[in-house]
Amino acid sequence: MVLTVVLFILLLGVLILVHEWGHFIVARKLGVRVEEFAFGFPPRVASYTRRGTRYALNLLPLGGYVKIFGESGESSQDPQSFSSRPLGQRFWIIIAGVLMNVILAWFLFSLGHGLGLPTVLDEGELLSAGARVTIVGIAPGSPAQKAGLRFGDAIQELKVKSLSRAESRDEKLKVEQIEEVQQFIEAHRGEEISIAVRRGGEFFETVAQPRLEPPSGEGPLGIAMARVGIVRSPWWRAPWDGLKTTLTALVAITRALVSTLKDLLVRGEVAADVAGPVGIFAFADETRRLGMVYLIELAGILSVNLAILNILPIPALDGGRVLFLFIEKLKGRRVRPALEQAIHTIGLVMLLTLMAVITYRDIVRIF
Repeated sequence: MVLTVVLFILLLGVLILVHEWGHFIVARKLGVRVEEFAFGFPPRVASYTRRGTRYALNLLPLGGYVKIFGESGESSQDPQSFSSRPLGQRFWIIIAGVLMNVILAWFLFSLGHGLGLPTVLDEGELLSAGARVTIVGIAPGSPAQKAGLRFGDAIQELKVKSLSRAESRDEKLKVEQIEEVQQFIEAHRGEEISIAVRRGGEFFETVAQPRLEPPSGEGPLGIAMARVGIVRSPWWRAPWDGLKTTLTALVAITRALVSTLKDLLVRGEVAADVAGPVGIFAFADETRRLGMVYLIELAGILSVNLAILNILPIPALDGGRVLFLFIEKLKGRRVRPALEQAIHTIGLVMLLTLMAVITYRDIVRIF
């Protein structure tokens, strides 16, 4: 657990610091003064100042921030102030954090492809890529969940003790095909099945009892399976494959986010699969057990998530600030700084409230 906490802090820290570094580097390149670049949140533990910028280490290590001179509209006559710069320059300073998260995702996915990413394989790729029948989904409240099975578990063997008047013997199945698992479970509904799985570098056995009458669409055990193997790209092709994975993730996550926002606005509900920091921590703990390459892939996905969330036209986010630039372009003059700041404050309060609700739900669900 301690290792997971450290990795989780480092993961979030890298994702957020890379985002803030994007704002920092573009502002500096354009001659805008950066007052502070901090790791973590106050209280401050240590700091030093160089070229007019304070670099700070704070006590709360979840992320960080950059403070740009004039970002709240002050000192508009000072050439080093953010507010004194043309609209185009302000746009690139704001959008730089989002772009850096996309670039980081591209790097991580490229690294993953070079090392070998877990990939769902076609029929003909089963043996060549060393694929395993892997659990890719578990229904809530199902026998699989109660037995402690998790996403990413590779099923190695199924076993059931057959009893008859003449003898007692174990019926075993060395798992190679998804269809074999389905047939074995179907044939032994209502019986206790011993399931041997591989989770990362660990092996263990658990017992589950497939349901006689499962809910529609779940199956007796309540699992979804795929054949997953590690597929490596040559070093010269890894960046191209990483770019394709990044674009695929951008499209998929955008669609999922649109669906989530629709549920929130129309029905006033947050989708069950939306997670906050506690939910991400729990998932990161499971991912770490599967191996480092899975953690790299998770980091890439989270980086894409952070980019998409920040570009939304919601006050307090980068997209909300871009929205005010768009309004300025249409009106021909800036929105009053005090009004803009008040709207961003309201947006921040709403976002924090939503995050608190999601975090509470994660705690109830996990613990």
